[in-house]
Amino acid sequence: MKLSKKLIMVTVMICTAAMTFAQSQSVQKKSTSSNNETYVENEYLNDIDTEIIMGLAEADDLDTKLLALQYIKDAIDEGNTSAGIIEALDKLSGEGVLTESRTNGRKVNNFPEVRRQACLLMAQVPTEHTKNQLINIMVAEDEPIVLSAAVQSLSIINPENTEQAISAIAWVAKRNAVLNPQSSLAFEVVDAYERLAPNASNRKEMIASLTEIAGNYRYATTVRNRATKLLKKLSNTNSSDSKNSDAK
Repeated sequence: MKLSKKLIMVTVMICTAAMTFAQSQSVQKKSTSSNNETYVENEYLNDIDTEIIMGLAEADDLDTKLLALQYIKDAIDEGNTSAGIIEALDKLSGEGVLTESRTNGRKVNNFPEVRRQACLLMAQVPTEHTKNQLINIMVAEDEPIVLSAAVQSLSIINPENTEQAISAIAWVAKRNAVLNPQSSLAFEVVDAYERLAPNASNRKEMIASLTEIAGNYRYATTVRNRATKLLKKLSNTNSSDSKNSDAK
C-alpha cells in the first residue's frame, strides 16, 4: 500500500513537471516568435522610411530636401542608422559640391543650408564612412557655414586616426586664413582641436595651427584668446607628461 502511494506521488510529480516544462516551452516559443515578428516589422518600417527619405533627398527643390533632413533626424532619433540613412546623408551633404545638377550651364542644386544640416547629422552616425565623407566635404567645400559644421562633426566623431582628422581641420583653418578669414569658422576649429587633443599622440600640427589663429588679428579677439588659452593648456599638459616620463 505504501509502495502504491509512493508510485502515485512520483507519477503526479512527473506529470506536473512535464506540464510545467511544456507551458514554459510554449511561452518561450511565443516570446521568440513575438520578438522575431517585432524585428521583421521594425526592419520593414525602416526600409519604408529609407525609401521615403531617398525620394525626398533626390527632389530638385530646397524645401523638399530640408524635409528629407527632418525625416533623417527623426529616423536617427528612433535608432535607425541603416545604410540607406547614411546614403541619404552622403547625397545631401555633397549636394551642389560633390554632385552637381546644371540647367543651361547654371548650377541649380547649390544648397549650403542642406549641406550644413547634413554634416551636423553625420555626428550622430559615427562610422569610418561618415568620417571619410566629412573629410571629402572639407576638401571640396567653400562655404564657411558648411565647413564649420563638417569640422564640428568630425571632432565629435573623434575617429581612431586622430592625426588624420587634425590634418584635415588644419587644412581648413589654413585655407580660411588665406582666402577669407571667418571668425566663426576659426572658433569651430579651436573647439574641434580641444575635443581631439586628449586622444592625439602627435599635436605638432594642431599647435602650429592654433599658433596661426592666435596671432591672426583678422579674427575676433574672443577667437584669438581661445586659441591662446588652448595653447597654454596643451603646453601645461606636455610639461606634465614630460615630468611623469622622466620620473619613470
